[in-house]
Amino acid sequence: MRAAAHVAAREMRLGFRNPWAYSFMALFCLFSLSLLLMPADRLQEGYSAAAGSLLNLMLYLLPLMTLLLGSFSLTSEKEEGSWDLLATYPLGTFAFLAGKMAGLAVVLLTVVAFGFGLTGALGALAGKAPDAGVLGMFFAFAVGLILLFLAAAAVIGTVASSRWQALTVSVAVWFFLVIAWPTLLIAGLGLLPHPWIKPVIVALTALNPAELVRLFVVVKLGGGSVFGPEYYAWTNWIRGPMGTSAFLLICAVWIAAAMGFSHLVWERRRTHG
Repeated sequence: MRAAAHVAAREMRLGFRNPWAYSFMALFCLFSLSLLLMPADRLQEGYSAAAGSLLNLMLYLLPLMTLLLGSFSLTSEKEEGSWDLLATYPLGTFAFLAGKMAGLAVVLLTVVAFGFGLTGALGALAGKAPDAGVLGMFFAFAVGLILLFLAAAAVIGTVASSRWQALTVSVAVWFFLVIAWPTLLIAGLGLLPHPWIKPVIVALTALNPAELVRLFVVVKLGGGSVFGPEYYAWTNWIRGPMGTSAFLLICAVWIAAAMGFSHLVWERRRTHG
């Protein structure tokens, strides 16, 4: 634990010096301040068209920035030879990976918290602060996206040999999971027999972190009906007494699987050169 904490502290220092982090902070602050441009009642009633639009904007921004920062952080260790040096110290591979991801999570969550905090403070001064519950669900949405896509970034940074390769793979993964997903899903489901559609939707939603977190937050905001009858199994499950616990369990399994794979690959490189 102490070794992982040292790696996390090092990663936080590097992260807060990274110009990308401040560019991300400026962009996210502009996004979060857009909440104040909307009529106050639009964000007091749970899920609405305005809330859906803002969630979609976050869905485009956060996964891409998380994938880029996370994968670049790991590939830079290989390109600059830092990992070769660290591997000679009594530092466990898992402690190295966990520390890297924890440090990056702190940096990204600080950026998000600053953006929402600024919005809440300015909104309170202007007398049109968003509802705390709605703002809290937006923050939970951001936390879920950051943690799950950091796990995906760990896999990308593990398999990529350079930052350019990590950039290419990160953009491709982001495009597939966020931009192209609805079109590909509709096209693919149209080829399946009708009895298969609901089970396939359940399985694919669990495999796509962006869709998983979006579905959970929209249902919690009271907008589950927008997904249509094919998602009723998901919406009823999330609304149930064990919905939140089961969602957190799926996220934990997702993160553990990604980190486990990354650990195996890094450990193999460490032992076999």
